[in-house]
Formats: sequence, C-alpha cells, structure tokens
Amino acid sequence: MILRRGAGLFPLWALLGALAAYAAPGLFAPAAPAILPLLGVVMFGMGMTLTLADFAEVLRRPGQVGLGVGLQFAVMPAAAFGVGTALGLSPALVAGMVLVGSAPGGTASNVICYLGRGDVALSITLTAVSTLLAVLLTPALTWAYVGRTVPVPVADMLVTIAEVVLVPVALGVAVNTLAGGRLRPVKRALPLVSVAAVVVIIAIVVALNRATLGGLAPGLVAAVVLHNLIGLGAGYGIARLLGLDIRRARTLAVEVGMQNSGLGVALAAKYLPAAAALPGAVFSVWHNLSGSVLAAYWSRRGMGGAGAEGPG
Repeated sequence: MILRRGAGLFPLWALLGALAAYAAPGLFAPAAPAILPLLGVVMFGMGMTLTLADFAEVLRRPGQVGLGVGLQFAVMPAAAFGVGTALGLSPALVAGMVLVGSAPGGTASNVICYLGRGDVALSITLTAVSTLLAVLLTPALTWAYVGRTVPVPVADMLVTIAEVVLVPVALGVAVNTLAGGRLRPVKRALPLVSVAAVVVIIAIVVALNRATLGGLAPGLVAAVVLHNLIGLGAGYGIARLLGLDIRRARTLAVEVGMQNSGLGVALAAKYLPAAAALPGAVFSVWHNLSGSVLAAYWSRRGMGGAGAEGPG
C-alpha cells in the first residue's frame, strides 16, 4: 500500500525534483550520462508488467489496436508541431515537443486507465504495440516534422531506442513470463522504482537547462497543456464517432494523450539541442496531473450510456 501510494504521487515527486534541480543544478547536472540507463530501468519495469499473452490481444481485436496506435502516431506528432509553431516556440522546443508526440504510450497510461474504469487489457496492448513500433516511427516522425530545422540523427536514434527500449522490455517480459509468480514483492516495488528513475531524469534535464527556463516557462507550459488536451480529446472523440463504447473510448483517450515522455527526454538530451529536452520534462509532470484528474472524474461518473463495441 505504501509503495502504491508513493508511486501514485508521481506528479508531486516530479515537481519537487524539478524545483530541487532548479535550486541546486550542480547536484544533478553531472549525472547527465545516467539518463539513458535510468530509462532502461523504467522500460524493464514496464516489461515486468507484460506477458506474451498481452501481445496476443492484437490478434483478438486488431481493429481497436490499429485505431489506437494509428491515432497516437498520427495525432500527437501533428498536434505537437502545430501547437509549438502556432505559439512561436523556438525550433529546439518544437523539436522536443514533436519528439514527445512521436513517442509511444507510457506505463502511467495503464494505471490511469485502470483508475478511470477503462479497458486495461486494451491499454496494456496498445502500450506494448506502440513501444515496439516506436523503434522505427519515433525517429522517422521526428525527422519528417522537424528535420529541416533541427538535425535529427535517425539511424543513431533508432539504435538507441532499440537498446534502451526493446532490450529492457524484452528482458522484463521474459523474466515476468518465467518467474513472475515468484517475484511478486519485486514487481510491487517496480512502479516506485520507475517513478524515482523518471523523477531523477526530469531533475537532470531541469538542471542542464536552468539558465533558459525562466524565459521559456509560460509559453512552453501552455504548449504542453494544449498538446496533451488535444490528444485526450481526439482519442475519446474519434473513438466515440467510430462507435466504440465509453470504456474503450476512455482507453483510447488515455493512450493517445499520455506519452512515454521519459523516452522523449532521454532522446532529446542525447541527440537534440539541450532545450529540446524541456517539453518532455514538463509533459511528464502535466500529463500525470491531467490523467489523474480525468481518472477521478470518470471513476465518479461511472459507465452510463456505454454503447457498441466498435471495430473489432
């Protein structure tokens, strides 16, 4: 219970970590080389929540999975580019927003989906499938949208994603499949470990960009909030227009609107200008806050008026 509550306070820890890094950047900036290994820890934890049976869900309802993944990789990069450009953000910040928008779903979406009475099995499947597709789509989409203004090393980024996403996730799935039952105490602690890792990543990014944060914050925060709300709204609205019931529409809203911002931060810090990591850091805090509020609202509202199953 203590571990679950600690992980559930992620937005608070992220905010406190960012404030600590802003106040004392010298404590966190030297840890920049740890960003990618920390992300690997997060992805291993995600793998420990999955089994091979989760991936079999794709075969059982390919229409819903295809719709969710298609919306995620179509809506979020386009919304990031449109919002960032419309609000006059610098090329580096727009690139960072597009990178977050091109990232796969994050494990936090599975928790929000559960709390908001969504379809958790579908949520896990969408997260897993989008994570696999991200190896190719994240660098390709980032290059397509911002490659003319910011150099995007597609090949290097692809290799890094394979190393820090695919390999740890595959190891986590293997360990969970072979020994998950015997590792329940470890699995209960992993969400808190993942939260701690992402908080440290955010703190490092804030420390590295402290000098530029003051003048960028208002416009950047507005852009991140709009980006997230567009994803949530598009996921829910399009799902309902296509005939999915409320439970699955909620699931698509969360999966489209919530990103693996930790991956976006790590890739931006390694391959793009320093400021490009800031959108992911802000997104990490905001999308957990908005998701938590939405889940609480949905939980109180119930499932009234649920309709058809929608595409299979």
